[in-house]
Amino acid sequence: MAGRVRHPIDVKALERYIEQHVPEIKTPLDVKQFGFGQSNPTYQLTAADKQRYVLRKKPPGKLLSKAAHKVEREHRIIAALGPTDVPVPRAHGLCEDAAVVGTPFYIMEFLDGRILEDPAMPEAASPQERTELWRQAVVTLARFHAVDYRSPAVGLDSFGKSGGFYDRQLATWRQICDAQARAVDADTGRPVGPLPHFDELLAFFADRSRQPRDRASLIHGDYKIDNIVFHKSQPRVIGILDWEMSTVGHPLSDLANLMHPFYTAAMPAKYSSSEAFVPGATPGLPTPETVMKWYAEAAGWDPRPDINWAMAFSVFRLSAICQGIAARVATRQASSEQARKHSEAMGPLAEFAWQLVEREKAQVSLAAKL
Repeated sequence: MAGRVRHPIDVKALERYIEQHVPEIKTPLDVKQFGFGQSNPTYQLTAADKQRYVLRKKPPGKLLSKAAHKVEREHRIIAALGPTDVPVPRAHGLCEDAAVVGTPFYIMEFLDGRILEDPAMPEAASPQERTELWRQAVVTLARFHAVDYRSPAVGLDSFGKSGGFYDRQLATWRQICDAQARAVDADTGRPVGPLPHFDELLAFFADRSRQPRDRASLIHGDYKIDNIVFHKSQPRVIGILDWEMSTVGHPLSDLANLMHPFYTAAMPAKYSSSEAFVPGATPGLPTPETVMKWYAEAAGWDPRPDINWAMAFSVFRLSAICQGIAARVATRQASSEQARKHSEAMGPLAEFAWQLVEREKAQVSLAAKL
């Protein structure tokens, strides 16, 4: 999965830093870059003793948002979760000195397992394994949400506010989306532009009478199948990756993000999770109802009454993330070869979020009449 380096770094400077601060990593290094990572360039470091590590850094250039690319935050949470039963890579150190490789970075353990890019899991050995892989992903999420972030052993009591998550998200995404919309293409001079139905979507989500009951736990911020590392031959999770959007928030947001493929299967094929998620098309894939049942049993509370609202918000948020990728494509900061494809999904995803909102409104209206 690691290949040519698209965002060059000063390997000699990195080696000097490692020799001084992370002596367990033996130099010289062989450095390659992973193809994944829409936000933060990610590299494979192979040490002189053939041990492998992963380096995550902020992208070069002026950043559009202070809320994104927080490698410092990623390092903090995986270091804090290390002693818990939540599977994370071991943290090997954070460097906040941009003079070393151009931007702040951290180094973590390389997990030698399976990353399943397709949530339909065509690589699964059997329908039974596919079911169990999905179940493990859901149960691991519930276990993560159960971590007492306030305990001295975890030390994340200042990691985020304990209430009002969705209201804070709305304020944050309004600011971020406004900045992203103003980003100008380096060649054409055209701005990225706003998301479809942007103001109407925010007005709906801001209506507190419609919002889910407030809850607070640690959340990953982008929990999905391809951010999970499974054991190479067993259906169990050995690590969770890509923590830059983690905070204290509403656990529904992570569950909704994980369930995207079941909902976006209804979108046009170019942007959907594919026909594999049409009910009955892929043996062993759970239904959304089964996913929520697994989560409820492991977490001790039922997400089903609020899942439709949460899914609409989650799809809106994904459209905003894709708008951010479009902004990085425009300003030539995109770190992934797949960036342009993701950037083109911003409009269709926002349209689909609005469809989900209208569906939720209709269901609430019908329930009120009955």
